[in-house]
Amino acid sequence: MIEKYLTLLQEIPEFNNNVQAGLIIFSRFLGFVKYAPVLNRKDIPAMVKTSFAFIMTVCFVIILQPDKLPEESSLFLAILLNIMFGAFIGYLAQAIFSVAIAAGDIINMQMGLSSAMMFDQSAKEQSSLVGRLFRFFATIIFIHVGGVYWLFLAFDRTFEIFPLYSTSFMLYEEFHIDYLIKLTGSILTVGLQIASPILLTTLCQDVVLGTISKTAPQVNVFQLSFIFKPAVGAFVVLFTIKTLANVIADYYIYYQKVF
Repeated sequence: MIEKYLTLLQEIPEFNNNVQAGLIIFSRFLGFVKYAPVLNRKDIPAMVKTSFAFIMTVCFVIILQPDKLPEESSLFLAILLNIMFGAFIGYLAQAIFSVAIAAGDIINMQMGLSSAMMFDQSAKEQSSLVGRLFRFFATIIFIHVGGVYWLFLAFDRTFEIFPLYSTSFMLYEEFHIDYLIKLTGSILTVGLQIASPILLTTLCQDVVLGTISKTAPQVNVFQLSFIFKPAVGAFVVLFTIKTLANVIADYYIYYQKVF
């Protein structure tokens, strides 16, 4: 059976080329889906992701019309490198997406809800209440501003940066390392900026409670903080939700040029 299949591949060279190119594109897309936002949600069945990757592979094989695999190249090495490269591109997109999640975790801590953890089915891990809220919030904004479309543009552009059968690429020249360092380093910085209204509010609240504890020592300020911090924090989040959405959307749009 195997000999008949190999004979068929030799008789139909174009089919052989498309199969080899399809394996490489499929491996790159699997690595991309593993880390890319929205696509990497773990509540999506693996069969759905694999089927989607197969459909995208067929589309890109038709679009690219790849040539024959060079004789000096190794198919196994090409598949391995493409998996790593696809995962790298997906990681960059996830770094942009993670800003809102970081802001949600900071807000959750400032509201005194660090002990209130829950299992996030989409991430398959324990997450904070506000962090999970901001994860869904960021997903909606990312889709609304065209983030999924940017992901496919980024994946299409990867074939210009890292050709299908290439075994090396100039990371510094193609990706601008300084820009990537700034991108990953801004996760915490921008997250703090997004969470700043809640941080300032809780700081003022701590000052007020500290003043009460000094002027009226009989008042149990510690118990009051458990009541007022979540309530005031939730009120500020609801009051500034539109502004937060605009800030997150502007951040996503600003960093779309990385794709």
